[in-house]
Amino acid sequence: MKKIFGNTKGLKADPLRRLQNLYRRRIPPRFPITFELTREISRLSADIRRQIGLLIDRRGRIDYVLVGDRHGLVIPDLSQYRLAPGRLRGLRCIHTHLGAEGLTEDDLADLSLLRLDMMGAVEVGDDGDPVQVHIGHLMPGDEFETGLQIIDPLPPHRLDIGCLDLIQSLEQELSHAREGYRAEDGKERALLVSVSTESRKQARDSLAELRELARSSGIQVIGTVLQQRQKADPRYLMGSGKLRELTIQALQKGATLIVFDRELNPSQIRSITDQVELKVIDRTQLILDIFAQRAQSREGKLQVELAQLQYLLPRLVTKNTAMSRLTGGIGGRGPGETKLEINRRRVRERIAQLEKSLTNVSRHRHRQRSRRDKRGLPIISIIGYTNAGKSTLLNTLTHSSVLAESRLFATLDPSSRRLRFPRDIEVIITDTVGFIRDLPKELMAAFGATLEELESADLLLHVIDVHNPRLEDQIESVERILSELGLDAVPCLRVLNKQDLLDPEQVAGLAASLGGIPISAIDSKTLALLIEEMAKIIGRINDAETAASGGEGPCASGPGRRD
Repeated sequence: MKKIFGNTKGLKADPLRRLQNLYRRRIPPRFPITFELTREISRLSADIRRQIGLLIDRRGRIDYVLVGDRHGLVIPDLSQYRLAPGRLRGLRCIHTHLGAEGLTEDDLADLSLLRLDMMGAVEVGDDGDPVQVHIGHLMPGDEFETGLQIIDPLPPHRLDIGCLDLIQSLEQELSHAREGYRAEDGKERALLVSVSTESRKQARDSLAELRELARSSGIQVIGTVLQQRQKADPRYLMGSGKLRELTIQALQKGATLIVFDRELNPSQIRSITDQVELKVIDRTQLILDIFAQRAQSREGKLQVELAQLQYLLPRLVTKNTAMSRLTGGIGGRGPGETKLEINRRRVRERIAQLEKSLTNVSRHRHRQRSRRDKRGLPIISIIGYTNAGKSTLLNTLTHSSVLAESRLFATLDPSSRRLRFPRDIEVIITDTVGFIRDLPKELMAAFGATLEELESADLLLHVIDVHNPRLEDQIESVERILSELGLDAVPCLRVLNKQDLLDPEQVAGLAASLGGIPISAIDSKTLALLIEEMAKIIGRINDAETAASGGEGPCASGPGRRD
């Protein structure tokens, strides 16, 4: 005997037998449901005063018989019916409504979120006979704002609508619609989602940065969704109606991934992935994925794996669809990917091992710093927002070939080179990992050993991309992180990079307002003033009298000023 799903408590033997017999019925391909079957479930529903639902596959077989209460029913887990981009579920739901009611908001939400072939509601009359049948289905193409099509109510004896042909044509249109959003081979296709309580400008700027992060991770962005709310929904972040629209848009555009522009807590991850049949990740996980791709050294791989496990530990509460989607490909790759689905106890054990290994790394770095201190070589650390041009500046200053790309977090593992100033002063200059707004706390903790290097720096060069429209926010983010790291007392010089992309008047204005030295990191001829100021500051630091003077803030407000 097949299982009857849902609210069967209190049902007598006869209705249970009649419900069980529904599994024997077959529906011809032209019909969503036959008149005889419509009449049968209507009368049975009227007898037990509960809604009855059928999930029917494309061969006309009834896979699920559902029983609800008077007002609704619950569709069981359908994860065994795998979905592909641009494809529907392969199941349609036909259920009864006790009263004069068409398709409800809940019906339409289930239709879109579960990507069903169709949703049908049989209106049951007072006498127990079907009055009319309401049918709805998803609609391909962006021209339909809601992405839904509701067919005019059908008499129960006129249900020959070419059901299977209609479903197949819908999928064909969905497939054609996806052609315009075709991604490169092997790339994820993502919708970026921002649910913001900030101003629209701040939300757009943040979404633009998320797009850059996605590009850096090898994701093709096929659309963005921005919703502004006074308060984020504690369950779904966005409203349930907006979540439904998001699901439809993902289907229409053939998305394989949804990326939220803020960190989702464990319960939000579970709630959203229970509703959306796609992989869902947040901003933190996207950044972790980029770090996983960039890590080259053993230390970097240890740090990334630790950050990944610390992020995932609170999300290992239960084994559900969210967990399986969190641990593959984008957001789940890297050194720790084979360990991400193990239980919490083993995750904690692995975290303890990684922390011990990184403690040893920290001791090794301390010994290295001690040897450098004995040699008396000053240290200059290049810091700044990610993709500001730090590695390019290091290469130009030292004639090196450190990896420098125009994408976020191209540099992960620190690089150090020697630099000799004209007055025969030699220093060690170090390129560090870039900062970013709301840097994940897991990364801050995992990269503690690397960030400790900044504590021993004699001078910080804060590289600023003056061509970036969000430069003020980026400066604030960097200086906030410096303050959190306790680096306020380290002398810092602002370096205004990419002056070649602005008019000279703009450059002069920014140099005056920001108190920095304008350069173009790709042009060594523009570095003369910077090198001179660096040499002056290092010279003063080497002088015992001025080295004992105090500081004022994390970054100098003018060239050559020491904090």
